[in-house]
Amino acid sequence: MKKESVAVIGGGTAGLIAARSLSADGIITTVYDQKPVPGEGIHASGILSLTGLGTLGLDYTKAVTNTLRGANIHANGRTMRIRARGAVAAVLDRKRLNEICIDNAERAGTSIVTGKRIARKELDALAEDSVIIGADGAVSTVAKHFGMGAAPPYAITYKQEYNVTMAEPDAADLFFDSRSWPGLFAWLCPNAKDVLEVGVGTTAHSVNSRHVLERFLRTKEVAEAIGKSRPICGGASIIPMARRERIVDPKREVLLVGDAAGQVKSTTGGGIIFGGNAALMAADAIKGHIRNGLDLSAYEKRFMSRYGMDMKLHSMINRLYSSLGPESIGRIISMSKAIGIEGFLERYGDMDRPSLVIRRFFLRGLAD
Repeated sequence: MKKESVAVIGGGTAGLIAARSLSADGIITTVYDQKPVPGEGIHASGILSLTGLGTLGLDYTKAVTNTLRGANIHANGRTMRIRARGAVAAVLDRKRLNEICIDNAERAGTSIVTGKRIARKELDALAEDSVIIGADGAVSTVAKHFGMGAAPPYAITYKQEYNVTMAEPDAADLFFDSRSWPGLFAWLCPNAKDVLEVGVGTTAHSVNSRHVLERFLRTKEVAEAIGKSRPICGGASIIPMARRERIVDPKREVLLVGDAAGQVKSTTGGGIIFGGNAALMAADAIKGHIRNGLDLSAYEKRFMSRYGMDMKLHSMINRLYSSLGPESIGRIISMSKAIGIEGFLERYGDMDRPSLVIRRFFLRGLAD
């Protein structure tokens, strides 16, 4: 039987972007989310490049809490300072962004069923009549039920926000120390002009991420940044660190997007740009499949053609800084500063697509 409708499991950003695109093109689409309101309970912010945000087709401006024009990269007492001439990234309230995505999807005609956890037997029933999009997070029931490969390795993050006055509310600080927080890094991010987020991420599952954060809070840099301020909120999250083995099953007409597919930058854990674009590509593939019988595999091929190299490069960079001690990273920072990498990144850096940075380095950087 030909399927003419789509069931999206998970009401996060990626799932809602896919639903909006499908509904706007006349495809009957229903989003199922286990929470009373999709995105309820999100107390997180995210740093997203303005260039990447421009590819999602969203009016995200009401979710912006701050804009950034640079970062300070720290290791073993050494710092690389990068500043663009203007804003290059936005800090977004993730809950507000989800609300915008809900509104966009509903305006396009999407039906959203809330407070409904889809059990495995219900997935089979839905799959009888609908193409399935799994957008249900890193621990995806859809991926597990349809045998789309083992869950990818993941990092655990823990963060807290503080009301403080900052000298530079337009720059984030990243701290690399593979002994203290292996697999990712620690950070200070000005979520707003007077709100500082302090966080850590690690792939070491044998340690409690909150305890790792408490260690970071005792460092000189953080103690000076927050003073005697008390945390106003906080929370933990799970971030996939690699692409899932399979993100589409054309025979059973199942596709994965976002964290369920592991479409995340393993350097930083950011997934909205890759996952949101994947959602648009998945929606296009489904339209072609429903209307013209085209193979759903076109989705994965298109995503990998566009972002496959960048995901590999993010993974390579993550493996590099995860394998080096802080002394080695400190030396790399000193060497990079000596050859002018700071200035190059200020002019040509791209936080989403390292492949473009490398291309610009050889085409422009060497010629400067």
